[in-house]
Amino acid sequence: MSWQQIYDPFGNMVISTLLAATPVVVMLVSLGFLHIKAHIAAGLGLLTAVLVAVFAYGMPVGMAGTAAMYGGFTGLLPIGWIVLNIIFLQQLAEQNGSFKVLQASLSGITDDRRLQLLLIAFCFGAFFEGAAGFGTPVAVTAGILIGLGFSPLAASGLSLIANTAPVAFGALGTPVITLAKVHGYDLMEVTAMIGRQLPFFSLLVPFWLIWAFAGRKAMMEIWPAILVTGLSFAIPQYMVSNFIGPELVDIIAAIVSMASLVLFLRVWQPKKIWTSPNLKGHETDGGEAKAAEPIQHYSRAELARAWTPWLILTVFVFVWGLPPVKAFLNSLYAPSFPMAGLHNLVEKMPPVVLKPTKEGAVYVLGLLSATGTGILLSAIVGALVMKYRPMEIARTFVRTFWLVRYSLLTIVLMLGLGTLTRFSGTDTTLGLAFANSGVFYPFFGTLMGWIGVAMTGSDTASNVLFGGMQRVAAEQLGLSPNLMGAANSSGGVMGKMIDAQSIVVASTATRWFNHEGDILRFVFFHSIALASLVGVLVTLQAYVWPFTLMVVK
Repeated sequence: MSWQQIYDPFGNMVISTLLAATPVVVMLVSLGFLHIKAHIAAGLGLLTAVLVAVFAYGMPVGMAGTAAMYGGFTGLLPIGWIVLNIIFLQQLAEQNGSFKVLQASLSGITDDRRLQLLLIAFCFGAFFEGAAGFGTPVAVTAGILIGLGFSPLAASGLSLIANTAPVAFGALGTPVITLAKVHGYDLMEVTAMIGRQLPFFSLLVPFWLIWAFAGRKAMMEIWPAILVTGLSFAIPQYMVSNFIGPELVDIIAAIVSMASLVLFLRVWQPKKIWTSPNLKGHETDGGEAKAAEPIQHYSRAELARAWTPWLILTVFVFVWGLPPVKAFLNSLYAPSFPMAGLHNLVEKMPPVVLKPTKEGAVYVLGLLSATGTGILLSAIVGALVMKYRPMEIARTFVRTFWLVRYSLLTIVLMLGLGTLTRFSGTDTTLGLAFANSGVFYPFFGTLMGWIGVAMTGSDTASNVLFGGMQRVAAEQLGLSPNLMGAANSSGGVMGKMIDAQSIVVASTATRWFNHEGDILRFVFFHSIALASLVGVLVTLQAYVWPFTLMVVK
């Protein structure tokens, strides 16, 4: 028997909204302020979500449990599978000493930590976001930064801040393609609209990143390099999104930005070299950073061997992200499991959709096509290149699993929470609260996307969740549907740094376990501030000339 979602169960949107927010508040307060371990905080949030769904929203108990279980499966594959295997590769690289060689090669480009951060967290991270998404860029860049000696808080928090501007076009454009496909937007028009919003932030975020790391004065010391990095990303991002399409936006922009920065650093270096691995003002926080070691010089052959596992990773992740490859691998093995008691039994209701719409719940065990599988194979190939014996590879994998066991549990519980809020309708209640903001809707509609990503951990999921509502609200208010559909995705990217899933990925990659609350407290201001700036830009595009000239009707 089907169950219809109710978005205002108490007939009072204030009470309903406060209640709908309770599960997320419980989890974030437990994590960020009560210093409760992440897997326990996630469990408390999930338990609260079940209670709210069942007793306030009237969702059947069995259906609520199945929705949480469905989210847990998604947490294991693809998200947890990515985390496990990227840490596996990192462990292999550290054990044989190749990380030291990697550090030396990067120092050959620059010894300055600020410039290393631009190159790795922003440029390299954007490439992995474009190729794979779903936690891969944070796992890779945070792991490399911690290996280079950055403090755990710096490596974790700054990787999260850097992984913002590329997110809307991540995983070969998946969030935008999904937004258009599910909610009937014109793909090229909404892609172009996002491409007229995010380049402003692609230019801003590198400055913001270095300011967050080293402070304003230290940021100004390297402003030419930051400007080169941002401009060389923003311009291709605009050009590709407006004239080609969403699939290769991040990959092309990241390659151009990385090449431009490296070439620029051949002719320019800062007068002062910043060598501190800690965040400014956090010199005693963030765990123990590695002591600086004298830089050794290695042969080209040694450098090639050290970089080979990461080049192999790059190739595998890129290939695994190609739609034809995914389709082929899924044709070999990708069994589907409709979730009994949930699939097509929950109905979304107006005004979120034009007419009652059934929610599918089919778990696809796409093990072969999963990005994590590509990472695992790249790690095995890389291990063989690094001359590991098969039994050493197996033992390292088992040790890695034991190392990240609580992180995997946390991801499962958090995805269970996010999925349950989607099927119970509590997250839609939050969205409707923003939708009632009238003339201020362009600003608060942008924050709706931010809330969606913060809750679900995915810009794609946020677009599925709120894309239809953005379209309906925009049409009712006389705004461009493409503007607000794009705003949902552009605003959502700033929620990526505070979603619990990404924070757990960062803490796991840096092996700074049980410090997820410290990471959350550090990034929260940056997240809400940047999301608000996106909201201001969207408001200007909605009402103020000449920004209105950018709007795709």
